[in-house]
Amino acid sequence: MSAIGMLDLRAEYAELRAEIDQAVLRVLASGHFVLGPEGSALEAELAAMTGAAHAVAVASGTDALHLALRAAGIGPGDDVVVPAFTFIATAEAVTYTGARPIFADIDAASFNATAATLEAALTPATRAVIVVHLYGQCAEMPAIAALCASRGIILIEDCAQAIGADYDGRAAGAWGAFGCFSFYPTKNLGAYGDAGLVTVRDPGDAERVRMLRHHGSRQTYQHEIVGYNSRLDELQAAILRVKLPQLARFNEARRRAAARYRAGLDGSGVVLPAEHGHGLHVYHQFTIRSARRDALRAALGESGIASAVYYPLPVHRQPAYAASVGALELPASDAAAASVLSLPIHPYLREADVDRVCAVLRDAKP
Repeated sequence: MSAIGMLDLRAEYAELRAEIDQAVLRVLASGHFVLGPEGSALEAELAAMTGAAHAVAVASGTDALHLALRAAGIGPGDDVVVPAFTFIATAEAVTYTGARPIFADIDAASFNATAATLEAALTPATRAVIVVHLYGQCAEMPAIAALCASRGIILIEDCAQAIGADYDGRAAGAWGAFGCFSFYPTKNLGAYGDAGLVTVRDPGDAERVRMLRHHGSRQTYQHEIVGYNSRLDELQAAILRVKLPQLARFNEARRRAAARYRAGLDGSGVVLPAEHGHGLHVYHQFTIRSARRDALRAALGESGIASAVYYPLPVHRQPAYAASVGALELPASDAAAASVLSLPIHPYLREADVDRVCAVLRDAKP
């Protein structure tokens, strides 16, 4: 039997090759590689798709978070509340500014922080909250937005895994003052290298992000602030523009695969990912839970089936942060890290492959 991978970027390129090659050649022929028409067009298209007022393309998803925080004025002496169960970049971006990340627990069913878990982590110095839409499903944004508004706290969304998702019809990236996207190649909308984007509500904030990504400059060789080199190149922008019109179709294919997993694993003993029913889950990952996670992963591997653990160690347990947080206990985050297992899911996953994954898991007696 052939191996089943977590994703299939070769199949995506095979389908879109003619358009992608044409886009790349168009950029090469133009001789314009940085801050050009492709990037501007991508910004406009993604602002329209998300319903955001402004969009600013940057070099990576991590830079999107960092520059959003900088544009918001976050710095030394400030606290920023982030979920503990996420990729470390969410907290790293806070640390880059000199502010302190404060770790919040998650809801065990959705894997996302909630208004209650975020509120429990607030400190007198909290100036911002970063909410992560983990695995492709939006957090409970109305309640979180209301909490931040009532406390005068800046709301930032980490949408790295949730492009195309929404909560009650309002897109990921359109709830906060900033929405931060990653286009790392494995994402639902992936570039052919690192790439990112910030959606922004306020025009002044958008202008600050644009300056920060370009060495603090609005006019050539005049630098009003100390900025960064975080410009999305034209090649990546052109590739993303080819893929963007396919995003809804690709996300729907992920949802079909997820539905087949649900049917095939019903009654198997694994805990299936919960959908809250308030919007589209775009299934960047299909993540199950089991107390026998490692045994299930071994059984899949023996059958030539890939799987992954996102994430085996919550950020507050990472060596980079553990010493600074002391004896902080976040039980839902710890429990998730000990039990989660992500299964192959992508737009080109065949029904027979899903059925084979389900059969192996059922035979392994979860």
